[in-house]
Amino acid sequence: LWVGWFGFNAGSAGAANGDAGMAMLVTHLSAATASLVWMFIEWKKTGKPGLVGIVTGTIAGLATITPASGAVGPMGAIVIGACAGLVCYFACGFVKEKLGVDDSLDVAAVHGVGGIMGTLLVSYLGQTGILGGQGISQHRLENGEDGQYFTWSEQLSVQAQGCLAAVALSVVATFVIVKLVSVLTNGIRISEDDETKGLDQVEHGENGYTLN
Repeated sequence: LWVGWFGFNAGSAGAANGDAGMAMLVTHLSAATASLVWMFIEWKKTGKPGLVGIVTGTIAGLATITPASGAVGPMGAIVIGACAGLVCYFACGFVKEKLGVDDSLDVAAVHGVGGIMGTLLVSYLGQTGILGGQGISQHRLENGEDGQYFTWSEQLSVQAQGCLAAVALSVVATFVIVKLVSVLTNGIRISEDDETKGLDQVEHGENGYTLN
């Protein structure tokens, strides 16, 4: 995933140029920083660093830098990675323990929270000259002419509106898809007994893993 992520972050430049190289660098820095931050938090809280935690931190760093990879500089990427490791770590606990959501892959806390955070942070860290920021496409049009550049606070408002629109679309689309699949398959939930046995046994009559 780490290596593959370069494909769509750097590849979004559409050419083998400096923009692609910078996108690849900031993606790498954010992922590495988030991995370390997650590891140290887990180490502090549990007394041991865990491999699962490290790689989850990696995904958090990758997801968070993605909306900003074309605009931030190396130092900004490190800040984003640190925020990703810190915020997404505690978001995982909140989703599972406080909300009681069975999010086995931490999609909401890592991709959801991380993606929203990266989308908002680029408003400031993507400004030209802010920790190496590369600049955001931020011209306003007034009377058909190029207007003033957006300030970071104005850009933040635009980014926040985009986040709200994406969340709304995701909620509605997911609800429709789940309902449709549920009707076509006579329900999407399995019994607790089948869940204990495992779907390999229930659906295929065999075990995917033999554990002695």
